[in-house]
Amino acid sequence: MGAEDREVPDGQIASASPSSVSSSHNWKNRVFIPVPVAAAIGAGVGLVSKHRKKLGLANVCASYAANYAIVTGCYCGAREFVIATRKTGPDDLWNSAIAGFGTGALLGRLQGGQLGAVRYSVMFAVVGTTVDYSILKLKPLLRDYVKSMYQNDENSQKSSSWLRMPEWFPIQVLDEEALAAKRAQEEQFLAQRARIRDLRKEES
Repeated sequence: MGAEDREVPDGQIASASPSSVSSSHNWKNRVFIPVPVAAAIGAGVGLVSKHRKKLGLANVCASYAANYAIVTGCYCGAREFVIATRKTGPDDLWNSAIAGFGTGALLGRLQGGQLGAVRYSVMFAVVGTTVDYSILKLKPLLRDYVKSMYQNDENSQKSSSWLRMPEWFPIQVLDEEALAAKRAQEEQFLAQRARIRDLRKEES
Protein backbone atom coordinates (compact mmCIF):
# COMPACT_ATOMS: atom_id res chain seq x y z
CA MET A 1 0.00 0.00 0.00
CA GLY A 2 1.03 3.65 -0.40
CA ALA A 3 2.69 5.84 2.14
CA GLU A 4 -0.69 7.40 2.97
CA ASP A 5 -2.03 4.05 4.21
CA ARG A 6 0.80 3.23 6.60
CA GLU A 7 -0.46 2.43 10.07
CA VAL A 8 0.64 4.46 13.07
CA PRO A 9 1.99 2.35 15.94
CA ASP A 10 0.06 2.32 19.21
CA GLY A 11 0.97 5.11 21.60
CA GLN A 12 2.08 7.43 18.82
CA ILE A 13 0.12 10.35 17.46
CA ALA A 14 0.14 10.94 13.73
CA SER A 15 1.46 14.41 13.00
CA ALA A 16 0.83 16.52 9.94
CA SER A 17 3.59 16.52 7.36
CA PRO A 18 5.82 19.60 7.20
CA SER A 19 4.71 20.25 3.62
CA SER A 20 1.03 20.39 4.60
CA VAL A 21 1.75 22.66 7.55
CA SER A 22 3.90 24.92 5.35
CA SER A 23 1.22 24.98 2.66
CA SER A 24 -1.45 25.96 5.18
CA HIS A 25 0.78 28.69 6.58
CA ASN A 26 1.60 30.00 3.09
CA TRP A 27 -1.98 30.28 1.91
CA LYS A 28 -2.86 32.23 5.03
CA ASN A 29 -0.02 34.61 4.26
CA ARG A 30 -1.14 34.92 0.65
CA VAL A 31 -4.66 35.86 1.76
CA PHE A 32 -4.39 37.74 5.05
CA ILE A 33 -1.32 39.85 4.27
CA PRO A 34 -2.49 41.42 0.97
CA VAL A 35 -5.86 42.48 2.42
CA PRO A 36 -4.57 45.05 4.96
CA VAL A 37 -1.96 46.18 2.44
CA ALA A 38 -4.71 46.81 -0.10
CA ALA A 39 -6.76 48.62 2.55
CA ALA A 40 -3.82 50.92 3.28
CA ILE A 41 -3.37 51.60 -0.44
CA GLY A 42 -7.10 52.32 -0.74
CA ALA A 43 -6.94 54.78 2.14
CA GLY A 44 -4.00 56.48 0.40
CA VAL A 45 -6.01 56.73 -2.81
CA GLY A 46 -8.85 58.24 -0.80
CA LEU A 47 -6.52 60.96 0.45
CA VAL A 48 -6.07 62.26 -3.10
CA SER A 49 -9.60 61.53 -4.31
CA LYS A 50 -11.56 64.39 -5.84
CA HIS A 51 -14.59 63.41 -3.72
CA ARG A 52 -12.86 64.06 -0.38
CA LYS A 53 -14.10 67.65 -0.12
CA LYS A 54 -17.68 66.79 -0.95
CA LEU A 55 -18.11 63.59 1.05
CA GLY A 56 -15.52 64.14 3.76
CA LEU A 57 -11.96 62.89 3.95
CA ALA A 58 -12.63 60.21 6.58
CA ASN A 59 -15.64 58.78 4.74
CA VAL A 60 -13.82 58.68 1.40
CA CYS A 61 -10.70 57.03 2.86
CA ALA A 62 -12.80 54.45 4.72
CA SER A 63 -14.84 53.70 1.60
CA TYR A 64 -11.79 53.27 -0.60
CA ALA A 65 -10.02 51.15 2.01
CA ALA A 66 -13.06 48.88 2.39
CA ASN A 67 -13.51 48.49 -1.37
CA TYR A 68 -9.84 47.69 -1.96
CA ALA A 69 -9.83 45.20 0.93
CA ILE A 70 -12.99 43.46 -0.32
CA VAL A 71 -11.73 43.19 -3.89
CA THR A 72 -8.32 41.93 -2.77
CA GLY A 73 -9.85 39.44 -0.35
CA CYS A 74 -12.17 38.06 -3.04
CA TYR A 75 -9.33 37.80 -5.54
CA CYS A 76 -6.89 36.12 -3.13
CA GLY A 77 -9.56 33.70 -1.92
CA ALA A 78 -10.49 32.81 -5.50
CA ARG A 79 -6.83 32.34 -6.40
CA GLU A 80 -6.30 29.92 -3.51
CA PHE A 81 -9.45 28.03 -4.54
CA VAL A 82 -8.12 27.72 -8.09
CA ILE A 83 -4.71 26.57 -6.77
CA ALA A 84 -6.38 23.87 -4.66
CA THR A 85 -8.67 22.83 -7.52
CA ARG A 86 -5.98 22.67 -10.21
CA LYS A 87 -3.45 21.25 -7.70
CA THR A 88 -0.70 23.53 -8.92
CA GLY A 89 1.72 25.73 -7.06
CA PRO A 90 1.25 29.42 -6.28
CA ASP A 91 3.81 30.30 -8.95
CA ASP A 92 1.45 29.26 -11.74
CA LEU A 93 0.17 32.51 -13.25
CA TRP A 94 -2.79 30.74 -14.82
CA ASN A 95 -4.23 30.59 -11.33
CA SER A 96 -4.01 34.38 -11.11
CA ALA A 97 -5.63 34.85 -14.52
CA ILE A 98 -8.51 32.47 -13.76
CA ALA A 99 -9.06 33.93 -10.31
CA GLY A 100 -8.99 37.48 -11.65
CA PHE A 101 -11.41 36.62 -14.43
CA GLY A 102 -13.86 34.97 -12.04
CA THR A 103 -13.63 37.68 -9.37
CA GLY A 104 -14.03 40.45 -11.93
CA ALA A 105 -17.00 38.72 -13.53
CA LEU A 106 -18.77 38.30 -10.19
CA LEU A 107 -18.11 41.79 -8.83
CA GLY A 108 -18.68 43.40 -12.22
CA ARG A 109 -22.00 41.63 -12.55
CA LEU A 110 -23.09 43.03 -9.20
CA GLN A 111 -21.98 46.54 -10.11
CA GLY A 112 -22.73 46.95 -13.82
CA GLY A 113 -24.63 43.98 -15.20
CA GLN A 114 -23.33 41.89 -18.09
CA LEU A 115 -21.22 44.68 -19.57
CA GLY A 116 -19.63 45.33 -16.20
CA ALA A 117 -18.94 41.62 -15.80
CA VAL A 118 -17.07 41.49 -19.09
CA ARG A 119 -15.13 44.68 -18.46
CA TYR A 120 -14.16 43.88 -14.87
CA SER A 121 -13.30 40.25 -15.61
CA VAL A 122 -10.71 41.29 -18.20
CA MET A 123 -9.38 44.10 -16.02
CA PHE A 124 -9.06 41.93 -12.90
CA ALA A 125 -7.39 39.13 -14.84
CA VAL A 126 -4.80 41.49 -16.31
CA VAL A 127 -4.14 43.42 -13.10
CA GLY A 128 -4.04 40.33 -10.86
CA THR A 129 -1.71 38.44 -13.17
CA THR A 130 0.56 41.47 -13.55
CA VAL A 131 0.79 42.01 -9.79
CA ASP A 132 1.49 38.35 -9.08
CA TYR A 133 4.11 38.23 -11.83
CA SER A 134 5.82 41.32 -10.41
CA ILE A 135 5.81 39.80 -6.93
CA LEU A 136 7.33 36.57 -8.22
CA LYS A 137 10.13 38.52 -9.90
CA LEU A 138 10.78 40.89 -7.01
CA LYS A 139 10.64 38.29 -4.23
CA PRO A 140 14.09 36.74 -4.95
CA LEU A 141 15.63 40.20 -5.27
CA LEU A 142 14.11 41.31 -1.98
CA ARG A 143 15.22 38.08 -0.30
CA ASP A 144 18.79 38.53 -1.55
CA TYR A 145 18.80 42.16 -0.45
CA VAL A 146 17.60 41.30 3.05
CA LYS A 147 20.14 38.47 3.24
CA SER A 148 22.98 40.74 2.17
CA MET A 149 21.94 43.39 4.68
CA TYR A 150 21.85 40.76 7.43
CA GLN A 151 25.29 39.47 6.47
CA ASN A 152 26.72 42.98 6.36
CA ASP A 153 25.27 43.66 9.79
CA GLU A 154 26.83 40.48 11.18
CA ASN A 155 30.19 41.31 9.64
CA SER A 156 30.10 44.83 11.01
CA GLN A 157 29.29 43.55 14.47
CA LYS A 158 32.15 41.04 14.36
CA SER A 159 34.79 43.39 13.05
CA SER A 160 33.34 46.60 14.53
CA SER A 161 34.19 48.26 11.24
CA TRP A 162 31.49 50.86 11.77
CA LEU A 163 33.48 52.24 14.71
CA ARG A 164 36.78 52.54 12.90
CA MET A 165 37.96 55.99 11.93
CA PRO A 166 40.27 56.92 9.06
CA GLU A 167 43.97 56.62 9.84
CA TRP A 168 44.45 60.37 9.57
CA PHE A 169 41.67 61.05 12.10
CA PRO A 170 43.14 62.41 15.37
CA ILE A 171 40.77 60.37 17.56
CA GLN A 172 40.86 56.61 17.08
CA VAL A 173 38.65 53.91 18.61
CA LEU A 174 40.86 50.86 19.09
CA ASP A 175 39.93 47.26 19.71
CA GLU A 176 41.76 44.93 22.10
CA GLU A 177 44.39 43.85 19.57
CA ALA A 178 45.14 47.43 18.59
CA LEU A 179 45.38 48.47 22.23
CA ALA A 180 47.80 45.61 22.96
CA ALA A 181 49.96 46.58 19.98
CA LYS A 182 49.95 50.20 21.08
CA ARG A 183 51.01 49.25 24.61
CA ALA A 184 53.84 47.12 23.20
CA GLN A 185 55.07 50.04 21.08
CA GLU A 186 54.94 52.37 24.08
CA GLU A 187 56.89 49.92 26.24
CA GLN A 188 59.49 49.50 23.48
CA PHE A 189 59.80 53.26 23.14
CA LEU A 190 60.23 53.69 26.90
CA ALA A 191 62.87 50.98 26.96
CA GLN A 192 64.80 52.68 24.18
CA ARG A 193 64.66 56.02 26.04
CA ALA A 194 65.93 54.32 29.19
CA ARG A 195 68.88 52.82 27.26
CA ILE A 196 69.76 56.21 25.75
CA ARG A 197 69.62 57.81 29.18
CA ASP A 198 71.92 55.17 30.62
CA LEU A 199 74.40 55.63 27.78
CA ARG A 200 74.50 59.37 28.35
CA LYS A 201 75.12 58.83 32.04
CA GLU A 202 78.00 56.45 31.28
CA GLU A 203 79.57 58.94 28.85
CA SER A 204 79.33 61.76 31.32
